[in-house]
Amino acid sequence: MSNEIEPPLALLAEITHRCPLQCPYCSNPVELVKAADELATDEWLRLIDEAAALGILQIHFSGGEPMARGDLPRLVAHARAAGLYTNLITSGVMLDRAKCDALAAAGLDHVQISVQDTDPAGALRISAYPDGLAKKRAAALLVGEAGLALTINAVVHRQNLDRLGEMIAFAESVEAQRIEVAHVQYYGWALKNRDFLMPTLDQLDAATALVDEARARLGGRLVIDYVIPDYYARRPKACMGGWGRRFINVSPSGHVLPCHAAETIPNLTFANIRQHSLAEIWAGDPAFAAFRGTDWMPATCRACDRREIDWGGCRCQALALTGDAGAIDPACDRSPAHAELFDLARVASGGEAVVRAYRRMNTR
Repeated sequence: MSNEIEPPLALLAEITHRCPLQCPYCSNPVELVKAADELATDEWLRLIDEAAALGILQIHFSGGEPMARGDLPRLVAHARAAGLYTNLITSGVMLDRAKCDALAAAGLDHVQISVQDTDPAGALRISAYPDGLAKKRAAALLVGEAGLALTINAVVHRQNLDRLGEMIAFAESVEAQRIEVAHVQYYGWALKNRDFLMPTLDQLDAATALVDEARARLGGRLVIDYVIPDYYARRPKACMGGWGRRFINVSPSGHVLPCHAAETIPNLTFANIRQHSLAEIWAGDPAFAAFRGTDWMPATCRACDRREIDWGGCRCQALALTGDAGAIDPACDRSPAHAELFDLARVASGGEAVVRAYRRMNTR
């Protein structure tokens, strides 16, 4: 393959780890960044300019809860002026009419609102945030009224998967254009709570059939993206489009990462935007080069005809399950650990339905 490094497609800007929700599957790292350590507004503005100059086309404002930062409309306006497509990934609970109008005026293109459950008690159990479901519905309707594109993010697991049909109906009722049905992926907080979250194989099969039926029934009126849990897969997913290939993730403190979980890999040190430019990091940072392309792969992966499709799968998952970030992703049926992964899923899916660790700033 060519050694030329193409420009990234998108920047995931995690502008804060502050969040009023405490979801036990949050994709944020277990060690959360305090507000005092976040990049300042001017630093984010410079980063946005560098992203546009690098050739990035999209910026996804995420968190934590990105609306916890008062400068969000300014960041959105700056990104829009730089020619970037702007997307807000939010819980929705802080999105009132005034804030929605301000973001629309700033040039926001798209909003993704997460839904923890359609059962209020279930939503409270996951988020530890009262009346969140009603606030999310109100926020979704405001997004539509503002003329912005809307996606509903439904993170599913054993505790809510039996209500997947209701989640799809929720997305229809707020006139979303898209719903992303994403099974929990087990890193960080979710790994701590795997026994609580892992679905049974019967649940997974029923959910997959339900998605197939809904796609046929809706005929494209609502696009349904569907991501199954890796523990039940036969082939790994191309995590983030391949390590260091299509996406850049910037943490609230300015660390530049190939994916949101990359800091779990202990022998890699990630550069910070406060000391280096985005272009320097993308092209020359050893951490980005560590698993980029195919040269790093085990022999089994290098010989596989899917090597430039899944790009070796997920390095963070390989580390979490085998202790080696360079190992074959156990989600692949060619991994020596694949059978053990399925057994682990079976055992975890029968685990005690207790949250072991809510996502809290002071949790270790």
